[in-house]
Amino acid sequence: MDKVYVAFGTPERQVELELDWQAGETVGELIERSGVCDQFPEIDLAINKTGIWSKLCSLEDEPEPGDRVEIYRPLKVDPKEARRKRAGQE
Repeated sequence: MDKVYVAFGTPERQVELELDWQAGETVGELIERSGVCDQFPEIDLAINKTGIWSKLCSLEDEPEPGDRVEIYRPLKVDPKEARRKRAGQE
């Protein structure tokens, strides 16, 4: 049977959960079925962005067999601002 994966990580812990692929299942349904939100209660799908293989997607998109669905944490610092601060310190 074909598989799909759900991935999420924090600096302390990372998980990649393997699930059987079900035709027509959406990213949101797959994430719910994976149980990852139970393991990481800080996940809020109204805030956290999702992607398939590093490409942003919506919760309504349908993954294909072999896809890796990723849940992204919000950025704490804007990368452009961080570069500006580092450049100013050098």
